[in-house]
Amino acid sequence: MIYTLTTNPAIDMNITSDTISTEHVNRTRDAVYTPNGKGLNVSFTLKHYGIDSTILGFFGGFSGDYIAREAARVCPVRPIRIDGITRVNVFLTTPEGEYKFPNAGARVNRAKQEEMLELIRGLDDLECLVVSGSLPAGIDPAYYDELIDAAHEKGAEFVLDISHAHLRELVERQPLLIKPNDEEVAAIFGVDVKSEGDVVSALHAIHDAGAKNILLTLGREGAYFFDGERVWHANAAKVDVLSTACAGDATLASFLSLWLTDRTQVEPALTRAMATGANVAMSAGLGDFALVDQLAQSIRVEVVG
Repeated sequence: MIYTLTTNPAIDMNITSDTISTEHVNRTRDAVYTPNGKGLNVSFTLKHYGIDSTILGFFGGFSGDYIAREAARVCPVRPIRIDGITRVNVFLTTPEGEYKFPNAGARVNRAKQEEMLELIRGLDDLECLVVSGSLPAGIDPAYYDELIDAAHEKGAEFVLDISHAHLRELVERQPLLIKPNDEEVAAIFGVDVKSEGDVVSALHAIHDAGAKNILLTLGREGAYFFDGERVWHANAAKVDVLSTACAGDATLASFLSLWLTDRTQVEPALTRAMATGANVAMSAGLGDFALVDQLAQSIRVEVVG
């Protein structure tokens, strides 16, 4: 069983406004409220592709209750209840572009962190733990190591989609897969990926540091995947972007939906990943995945190194 862990979930509020000004009231429309968090999005996307998973996370207050209740309509949820109120993030689309307002999230004390670790240690069906997103107040980056230890105790693989600088050390723990973007590769590993040669060099360096597989996303430049032997590149579908809030999570999950059980399926997995991420970027939230098959026709995957 795949378990996804979101340490800092949120309600995402996607809204649209024709104006953005401090001089008058900015009326909004098309409000969409979704139970969210990177790991939740991974589970929701996996479910769309027929892959079961269970959601883990810290949830507090009325917003945490809403997220856990709505998420349970799609996937099983094993919540750790905390004090405080789970955050609400705002994504505002205007004629000038998208404004993102993520909040910090409620504090998670040590007792609740231990409760989560004990929950994971008790998961006899754990095969892969996907850890996604930011850490809330109260959780030290070393908690990632404790989560990895708990997964290892169960003989499980782990996947990381985090932007914390500690990822540089965590790759030494040999994650099955990490999914950085170009900004994270620059900030965490100190490598600017301005050309394909830069990308290939960066992927080799990160693999040599310990990561078994790397899925590097580059927005409009597509994505690269490296398994230690070959580097693949997939182009990005050309779409009108409404919101990028959930696109990376959907990209990771759709890739895993094919590749996790059959590591030879790199090309179809990359095709599905790029088409799914593009379709999600056209939507507020995850959307309905209705155009994935159509968009997949425009994706080309090739070995480049």
